[in-house]
Amino acid sequence: MEKIDHIALVVSNVPKAARWYEANRDCKIKYQDNTWAILEFDNIDLALVSAAEHPPHIAFVDKSIKNGTKHRDGSESIYDHDGFGNIIEKIKYPKKDKEKT
Repeated sequence: MEKIDHIALVVSNVPKAARWYEANRDCKIKYQDNTWAILEFDNIDLALVSAAEHPPHIAFVDKSIKNGTKHRDGSESIYDHDGFGNIIEKIKYPKKDKEKT
């Protein structure tokens, strides 16, 4: 069974949105800068992104990725489409992180 890694929402102000979610939802900020934040919930991560940097998407863990885009957190990913207008990110992490499952 596949694992959903995160869902990414586009917001107009990443730091402000991250603070709002932290104050109003039961989550913690794992990482945040001006264009991207990742919030940890009990069952899934929520990414808050700026439209100029990232599209809204749903991300699935995929350990088979080769030659993907390298990210600042050490992950590697590729974007795809589901054929219904939604963007799918396939993502893998360095073995010491999320790839344990």
